[in-house]
Amino acid sequence: MTPTFRLQKVLAMKEKEKEKAFGEYEEAVRRFEQAAETLYRLLKEKEECAAARDEQLQAGLSVGDIRLRLQYMANLERMIDHYQLVVMQAREQMQRRQQRLMELNIEVKKYEKMRERIKRWAEQLEREAERRLLDEMAVQRFARQGEV
Repeated sequence: MTPTFRLQKVLAMKEKEKEKAFGEYEEAVRRFEQAAETLYRLLKEKEECAAARDEQLQAGLSVGDIRLRLQYMANLERMIDHYQLVVMQAREQMQRRQQRLMELNIEVKKYEKMRERIKRWAEQLEREAERRLLDEMAVQRFARQGEV
């Protein structure tokens, strides 16, 4: 006789909620990684551009070329600032999703632990009932042997 876990529907609902939260967490991680990769590429491009500018300044540049390079570097700086903000927001969202996932995981484990306790309790009751039955059968057998 296996016991029925009265809260099975709640457990199933919490598991689905946990699965959904896991998907949202994975999506947040993906967004964070994409933003971080873009920021890295921009920083690397800025570094390369600065190195190329320094080399060309040594060789000599026209005022127009210098102006274009400065404007390009300023645009690059604005993009870097923007992506630093995007990365920060994506990291915060990823951490919030991770925290929510951990909370749901704890809830699911609580329900699973309750289910396991009920199962052990039912098994113990079943063993006790079986022992009582065997004891009663032994008493009856002993009583019959005494009659003979």
